[in-house]
Amino acid sequence: MRLRTRLFAGSVRWAAPVVLLLTLFYFYAGSTVQDPYAVEYAPAVVAAPLMTLYALAYAVAAALAVWESGRLRAAGVWDMAPTRSRYRVAGDALLPVILCAWLVVVVPTVLSLVSAGTLPTPDSLLLPGMAMLLCVAHAVIGFAIGLRAPHVVATPIVAVVVWVAVAFTRAVDPAWARHISGQYTDLMFGEAPSLLSLAPHVLFGGAVAAGLAVMWLPVRQRLVRVVLALAVAGTGTTSAVVIADDWAHDTPLLSGQAPVECLGTRPKVCMPAITARDLPGVREDVVSALGDLARAKVVTPPETVVDRLGDGRGSRSSTAANWRVDLTAAARDDAVKYAVTLAAVRLPCDDPDPARAYAVRLWASSVTGQAEAFRSTAENRSLVSRAEPEVRTVLTKSPDRQAVWYEQQVSDACRRVN
Repeated sequence: MRLRTRLFAGSVRWAAPVVLLLTLFYFYAGSTVQDPYAVEYAPAVVAAPLMTLYALAYAVAAALAVWESGRLRAAGVWDMAPTRSRYRVAGDALLPVILCAWLVVVVPTVLSLVSAGTLPTPDSLLLPGMAMLLCVAHAVIGFAIGLRAPHVVATPIVAVVVWVAVAFTRAVDPAWARHISGQYTDLMFGEAPSLLSLAPHVLFGGAVAAGLAVMWLPVRQRLVRVVLALAVAGTGTTSAVVIADDWAHDTPLLSGQAPVECLGTRPKVCMPAITARDLPGVREDVVSALGDLARAKVVTPPETVVDRLGDGRGSRSSTAANWRVDLTAAARDDAVKYAVTLAAVRLPCDDPDPARAYAVRLWASSVTGQAEAFRSTAENRSLVSRAEPEVRTVLTKSPDRQAVWYEQQVSDACRRVN
């Protein structure tokens, strides 16, 4: 039977228009990209609408598969003399169902990219790819249910159960439940899905589907088929839970994936391509601040200074050779020198003495001409006032003696007695 004939002969004929309307409703009324810098970043553009549509895609696949399976059973197909394998018959019945479910994934992906004027990238296609694989898995699961349950009753029940089971996992504990459900998170600028983060979703749903498919192997002993099915399903689902068991609420993501542009050497200053128009001026301010601090003999300029914008919701630490600074935000506020100054004051402990920390930051800000910016943004104005006399005195001394004072203050700041 031709695909066109199969499409118009089964449930997809009446379901597809409804599915498409629901998809468009969710797309236009659902999630949009919240990060202002990510509106043209393909992975984030694709992830935002899909976050509200995963559950619908899987529910469509499972429910329509139940219906098609039930129709075949009611027609007595399985009681006829076999001329084709059961897998071939099931595949022919499920192909239109899977294509219909894929509409829920493909349509918002295409619409999002077109409306953003952005071309797809390989990492932006990972989430649609995962969802399409899980649509196949849910179709197989639904087909297996339709072999046993009355399809008229089971179809709406399966649709609701699958939708609820997927959509509500983001609000339940333990956290691993959301990491195996097929419901992925949204993405910020610079973030992309890691293959590891996709594995539990695909493993869990795929293992259940594969276990059910094993039951149709041409093996006469039912017990053998049951054991094999349980082994396949159990191994895959257990592996998925083990992988995601120690993950927190947020999905492990890759960061720093957005294209960047760099300028200069020692230091080389790098910013995302989307804000790189400010790069010449930013590097000029970076070099100026580092030059002031180097002449004060307290800072060795790094090899690179990289914008944190592409780090997403994660936090990547600076090293002696590679500093990470909020350059885009600083450039927007005309505060690049101030941001670099604060990044240069690296206290070697998590809980330094506040008075000494404020003193060294006020001193460094004074050296780079950013003292007023520090005073206006400091959270504790009284500590700034207390540090003022000492810092003014230190600034009258030679660079060598100022450097000695600075190093002593940094050392003492991390010798607090609890």
